[in-house]
Amino acid sequence: MYLWHNLRAVNLSDLGPYPAAAGYDLARRLDAHDPLGEYRQRFVRPDPDLIYLDGNSLGMLPKDAPAILREVVDHQWGRRLIRSWEEGWWDLQLKLGDLLAPLLGANRGEVMISDSTSVNLYKLAMAAVAAQPGRSRIITDDLNFPTDVYILGGVAKATGTDLEVLPSDGVHGPVDELTRAIDSDTALVALSHTTFKSGYTYDLGHITRIAHDNGALVLWDCSHSVGAIPIDFEAAGVDLAVGCTYKYLNGGPGSPAFLYVRHDLQARLDNPISAWWGHADPFSFTLEFEPVTGIRRFHTGTMPVLSLAALEPGIRVANEAGIEQIRKKSIQMGEFFVQQCQTHLEPLGFRLLSPRDPQRRGSHVALGHDQASHLTKELINRAKVLVDFRTPDSIRFGFSALYNSFVEIHTAVQRTVRVARSLIPS
Repeated sequence: MYLWHNLRAVNLSDLGPYPAAAGYDLARRLDAHDPLGEYRQRFVRPDPDLIYLDGNSLGMLPKDAPAILREVVDHQWGRRLIRSWEEGWWDLQLKLGDLLAPLLGANRGEVMISDSTSVNLYKLAMAAVAAQPGRSRIITDDLNFPTDVYILGGVAKATGTDLEVLPSDGVHGPVDELTRAIDSDTALVALSHTTFKSGYTYDLGHITRIAHDNGALVLWDCSHSVGAIPIDFEAAGVDLAVGCTYKYLNGGPGSPAFLYVRHDLQARLDNPISAWWGHADPFSFTLEFEPVTGIRRFHTGTMPVLSLAALEPGIRVANEAGIEQIRKKSIQMGEFFVQQCQTHLEPLGFRLLSPRDPQRRGSHVALGHDQASHLTKELINRAKVLVDFRTPDSIRFGFSALYNSFVEIHTAVQRTVRVARSLIPS
């Protein structure tokens, strides 16, 4: 373990590319032949020296978003006032849901922007368990996002079911354990499609088939995969899904989440948070609740229109670029990064904490180091490489095919080398 005293003074003022370092020429060639390179200009870049590799937490600002917000604020709110509800606001969450549907392999009327990921997860998990009477188990794994596990625990307590959290090796999903655990007593299987820490990505169709073979429903959290990985809910037979929109969809901080309910399940499942936006006649103001038909029945309260409107350009640019092209570049970026790490970072104590198989890895790569927390702070504050730390020893490097370049990845690795060397006692 390194001792963090008597640190070497290493000049980090040179924040540009490092042409002499191995891999630079390859990075330049990859950028020169990048069919998505033009999309970098569609995003706000606040600092030419900054390398932003945290789009897996918060995506960059699309240049079209401020103009949309000005239109909503100045005209729709400022001039049209309450009339704007009838002029587009009331159905905006459905319009954007249909716009998002192709990125999910979903049909029109199966996706809606609504509430937060956590609220959507609660609504759909409660609905799924209630629709499976006589089944007493909810199954997830320890790679799932902790909030998801908390919510599933609350659902289990409220419904008198048992929550089983299957152990993993910390990197890969416990597929064999899931295959053994899912049985005729399982009401719901709830997992992250791409896991937040290691980036492990499940085979949607495989796990969904196992659940269906045992009569269970499946609920996927696609927060770390939507906009980065091709998803085909229809082909996989997915029942339910949720996900945030502020990562690879670049919807902005706290932008509303999405929920997906397959068409044939929409009439079968009941929204446990019955509220006026899910009412069949919301302006009748009767005290008896009558659910509307279709996906709108899973809505709850009034949408935050400003945040909702800001989401549109991020979805549009992802659709325009094409999810297959996005995934192809994402895999190339991840592989290039891993190869650079093997050459330059492994000798300095870094280790891979993500799947080595790119087909089982999302668009972020986690590296482990005994001093990961300290290194992350130094990368952000001294080297202008924005990444994030996850306890206890993981640094996540997130790659967006829409705005990151291969030279940026190469430069980020070289800055990481210099930071790490500066912290080794002389």
